[in-house]
Amino acid sequence: MTAYERVVKALNHEEADRVPVYPILCGINRRLVGATYPQWSTDPEICAAGFLKTAEEFDLDCLVTLIDLSVECDAWGQKLIYPENEAAHPDYSDCVIKDVEDYAKIQKVDYRTSKRMMMHLDVCRRLVAEKKGKIPIVAFVFGPLGTLSMLRNQQDLYLDLYDDPDAVRTATWHVAETLAEYAAALCDAGVDAIMWDTLFASGSIMSKAMWKDMEAEPLKMLAQTVRDHGCMNMIHNCGQNIYFDAQIEAVNPVAISFLYPPDDCETFAQCKEKYGKNVTLIGAVTPADAVIGTDEEWDSQCRRQIDEMAAGGGFILATGCEYPANASFERAKRMIDIAKTYGAYKK
Repeated sequence: MTAYERVVKALNHEEADRVPVYPILCGINRRLVGATYPQWSTDPEICAAGFLKTAEEFDLDCLVTLIDLSVECDAWGQKLIYPENEAAHPDYSDCVIKDVEDYAKIQKVDYRTSKRMMMHLDVCRRLVAEKKGKIPIVAFVFGPLGTLSMLRNQQDLYLDLYDDPDAVRTATWHVAETLAEYAAALCDAGVDAIMWDTLFASGSIMSKAMWKDMEAEPLKMLAQTVRDHGCMNMIHNCGQNIYFDAQIEAVNPVAISFLYPPDDCETFAQCKEKYGKNVTLIGAVTPADAVIGTDEEWDSQCRRQIDEMAAGGGFILATGCEYPANASFERAKRMIDIAKTYGAYKK
């Protein structure tokens, strides 16, 4: 069974030959092509080569194109910092939005003016050219409120949500309008799905009511745009107490990638029971455990996720967020081996 066929089975809530698996090997794959982080995150040929090398060397069942969370904010001219061995991030000493009045600067822009958005689009086209129909290609896009936070900084954005929610809400819509055209281009490039990072839709950041007020409607529009262009919607959120119910209502995703059980479930088993018939669950191994603890503890966690969520299909074993970019590949290999052996479905 091919990786593509295996994941299709999972998305259809059917048991394949085994549990699909993909530790989220993104920034780390630069090491497979001998690139620095800045080279990997700015050169589409190098970046695509890293993803392709990862898929081939580790027999992954999915490719998710998470480069970093600063790709989208480039469209509004946010100054970025490119560390040698870490993901790029905004220069928070020089934010585009310096005070509440600056939200008025955030209008819909042409995504084609953004070097980083166009670079990501180029990466996706290269992956599609090599792997379309063989392995699912999922384009990773930071959601509108998250992108806005890259133009301000999270702490000040939180305060602005109380001081002038209308200004934040309006800017969020303008970001979403830009992302809609960007996501449409990614779909037209041939990716199989868009994975929306909905960072703020978790109890560790804001209330469910506030999230629904600020981002649910823009995301609903974005999700429909993706469907109109023949692709699937997925969600990634590695926050605590994430809102499965509110996000499903807004996006109707085929899958959710997560690290912690949702706010209305105490365990992963409860999450599977409540949501597993309607949405494919992706996760939820703790990425930090790739560098701490023992191999036995890592293996136990992988097996536990399979035990609690794999029955009946609708589950993909993965790290709950990006695999550490400077870790050893060893525990990623162990996860994949466990999926192939312990995660085999009995016929």
